[in-house]
Amino acid sequence: MKTPLIDNLQYANWSQTIFRQMRAGGVDAVHITIAYHESFREMVLNLEAFNRWFERFPELIFKGTCAADVRLAQSTGRTAIFFGFQNPSPIEDDIGLVEICHQLGVRFMQLTYNNQSLLATGCYEDDDTGLTRMGKQVVQEMNRVGMVVDMSHSADRSTLEAIEHSSRPIAITHANPHWWHPALRNKSDDVLKALTGRGGMLGFSVYPHHLKDGPACTLQSFCEMVAEAASRYGAEHLGIGTDLCQDQPDSIVEWMRVGRWSKMIDYGEGSATDAGFPPMPSWFQDNRDFGNISQGLLDVGFSEDEMDGIMGGNWFKFYDSSFGPET
Repeated sequence: MKTPLIDNLQYANWSQTIFRQMRAGGVDAVHITIAYHESFREMVLNLEAFNRWFERFPELIFKGTCAADVRLAQSTGRTAIFFGFQNPSPIEDDIGLVEICHQLGVRFMQLTYNNQSLLATGCYEDDDTGLTRMGKQVVQEMNRVGMVVDMSHSADRSTLEAIEHSSRPIAITHANPHWWHPALRNKSDDVLKALTGRGGMLGFSVYPHHLKDGPACTLQSFCEMVAEAASRYGAEHLGIGTDLCQDQPDSIVEWMRVGRWSKMIDYGEGSATDAGFPPMPSWFQDNRDFGNISQGLLDVGFSEDEMDGIMGGNWFKFYDSSFGPET
């Protein structure tokens, strides 16, 4: 069976159109954000909503919980949907909810969004105090049950401590290297060396605020960045996590940035004059455009095998070793 195509982060405004575009683009699996700032009960309501999608479009999508489901998606011409959190708020202050969430199908959890959480420090805080006492225990519990530690929105010290404290490789599902584009959300060379040195995975983002030159970023520039990252960290540790927010209204940006913690708009990765979603680069508008990235990687010198790994094979291996209980 051919190497699967996996996008390890999307937060789209889900619809039949998007699910059909996934199929048109040959996308075998997608890790989707099922919670940003929700409580446990609110997160469960989001799971209920996705169960209705599965019920309405069983010929297009189904719930994925293990690597074998990616192969099932390939063999049945569907897309496996894997759930993740961009914030630990659904576990509230109860470490026991880590296992409950895993039992509900959640396979990734960020220890922070942009702010300080009960577990670690987000990348927009002035002071990064690292993993908290609860954070260290939650990492151990995530390791035990098979939920991946995701540090995409976390600050450097917290990320390095999570890499060190975790007994299993962790992930940065959607970010780019800071040496290519110095957005606060992008990751330092030290963090990426530590991440990949312990077997972790980096998913490259095409969200414009993470791209050099924003929406004007060229495919060649993006793929040359991937090639440089491969030379520094090894192509086997690299994948795609587009951070595609397709068809979302601009009001969702406010929810992402503000949640319930502030009365003021936190412009975060954007600017005070443009708080909405930025336009996507011309070469990646939706799930039908993954072929552009595949060809771009070949054009900058990757082999077919390396390209296949970055486009999904590396995530597939990571899924296979990460989603079950610790042995």
